[in-house]
Formats: sequence, structure tokens, C-alpha cells
Amino acid sequence: MITRLTKLGFAMAIVTLPIAATAQKSEPVKVAKSATENKVDISIGGKPFTSFLYPGSLEKPVLFPLRAASGTVVTRGFPLTPNPGEPTDHPHHIGIWFNFENLNGLDFWNNSYAIPANKKSQYGWIRTDKIIEATGGKTGILAYHANWTNQQKDVILEETTRFEFSGDKNQRIIDRVTTLKANVDAVFKDAKDGLLGLRLAHELQMPTIEDQQFTDDKGNVTIVKGGTDHIANGNYITSAGKTGNDAWSSRGVWCKVYGKMGTDSVSIAIIDHPKNPTYPTFWHARGYGLFAANPLGEKVFTNGKSERNLSLKKGESVTFRYRIVISNGERTMSSAELNEIAEGFGR
Repeated sequence: MITRLTKLGFAMAIVTLPIAATAQKSEPVKVAKSATENKVDISIGGKPFTSFLYPGSLEKPVLFPLRAASGTVVTRGFPLTPNPGEPTDHPHHIGIWFNFENLNGLDFWNNSYAIPANKKSQYGWIRTDKIIEATGGKTGILAYHANWTNQQKDVILEETTRFEFSGDKNQRIIDRVTTLKANVDAVFKDAKDGLLGLRLAHELQMPTIEDQQFTDDKGNVTIVKGGTDHIANGNYITSAGKTGNDAWSSRGVWCKVYGKMGTDSVSIAIIDHPKNPTYPTFWHARGYGLFAANPLGEKVFTNGKSERNLSLKKGESVTFRYRIVISNGERTMSSAELNEIAEGFGR
């Protein structure tokens, strides 16, 4: 079944700060575009938070690394800044990213330096060509334009994304609004790997000693090795009460991963928005450290009971909105707090 969406305005979204963020004094945000690199640095309260990276050597733009308010890095370092002992599977998992496994037959999700040159034609590329806005203040704003292209640089989609960054002494918040406008007729064929992805630090993985095997849309197999180092101690919980591995393929308004990093309790929550397609989203949350919201993978997540292909005619657009909340301290965010944040975000 092909679902056609009419045009949705990019300016429709955001932003009411969540109650949890306003309970403490917000800290000033600085957004600084590099004069020499394809990079924008974001700091909150005078401390580094993340960087928006869009060099020509990366197959998509990313936020990397991501830090809690304490300064603890909550994303995996590999492949850009590998850390000793962390997993080295899935080199396309970098920080936070936004793409999809099957758009007009091209795989945007799995593209990386690891794809052989003779197979690159099967993979898409997201090329950032313009920083629209980069301003700081109580809330930091970063907006950019990018093109989703094939290897010949023919444009399939135009992307316009706006980030809003905020935080206080124990919390960091990212609001993301992404509008995709079709430059040609475009079909997102129902697939497992999408849409908003994040690769977690080793500590936030779920512990397992067993190797795991995963196969992508083109039949490529990846082995994720189990470990016995006792560093991984993470777990998932969703708004629907699903925990651990049961979070994968389930639906919910939000999903939270949480664990200990040093002496801190750290959590990362992704919150869906009521105006997103197929709300509430399916969670592509894997114990090995992939944490993703994918509203367009229904066939896989329901074992073929239903299917959701998203079709855009040339000139049509679709908008996706997400909130990411990172907290640290003596405890992680409760379900009640996350429900409150999600309700505010939805308004």
C-alpha cells in the first residue's frame, strides 16, 4: 500500500520547552560555525555539548559526539574517535543521524567507507550545502539545507532541518524538525533501518556475552560480538512499558535508554511527535547500542502483518519532528516526567 502525504509546512513545529527543563535555570547556548571546517560547535553553559559535522568525507551530516551536562560522552566514538574496547561494528553508526535504508532503491542508512567502490552505486549520499542559521542565546538554533542524492549527485530529496538546543545543569535537549521535499517522485519502501538514529556509548549497551547477527536490506551480514568486560549496563523502557529487547519493534510515544556511567545515572530519551507519520513510532532499539525511531519500517516490525510505504510526488513534502532529552545525576527521568515532557512537546 502506498501512502501519499500532502505538503506539510516546515514552520509548523516547535517549540515549547518541557517542564522538566524549566524547573532549573536554563544555561546559555553558544552556536559557533567554524571558519575552516565543515563543522558547527554547540556549547551549553560554557561546556561543549556536540558538533554538527558535514565534511565531504561523510556520507551524511551528523551530531557528534553527544555529551551529558556532566561532560560525559554518551555516544560511541568509533569510527571518528575510537575508544579502547568499544565495539567496531556498523561503521555507518556515528553520533546522531537521520536517513533511510530504501529511498528509490538507494540505501542511505548503511553507506560508509566500508562499502566497496564497485557497490557504491547502490547507496545514497546526503550532502549539506548550506548553513541557514547558527545563533546562540537561551536557546541555540542551527538550521541547514542538504540534498539526498545518488552517486552522480542527482537530487532526489531536498532536506531542510532546524535544531533547537537547550539545557540546564543536569539536562540537555535537542529538538529536531526535518522537512523532506521531493525533487522527483520518491518512495520510501518499508524497511527496517531508519529514520532517526543514535549510537550509544559502550556503557549504555545492554550486557550480553552472545554474538548477534544482523542482515541489511541488500543481504549484507554484520556480526556484533558479545562481551565479558562488564562495562555495558544499559536497558530500555518505552512509554508502553516494554523493556529490554522487547522494546525493539514495539510502538510508543517515547523510548528511554538508561544506565550508569561512572557514578552518574544517565539516560537518553527520544520522543515522538503526534504530527509525525504513523505516530506513535516503532522503535528500532537494539541492545548492542543502536537506538532509533523508525516510523517507516512497519512490515519488518509487524512480521509482515502490515506495510507502510511512503510516497511523495515531485514537489510534495513531509515533516518529521523529534525531541531528544539527555539527563544525568542521582537518578534518571521517570516515566511520569517523560510523559509530561512528551505532552508539552506534542503541543
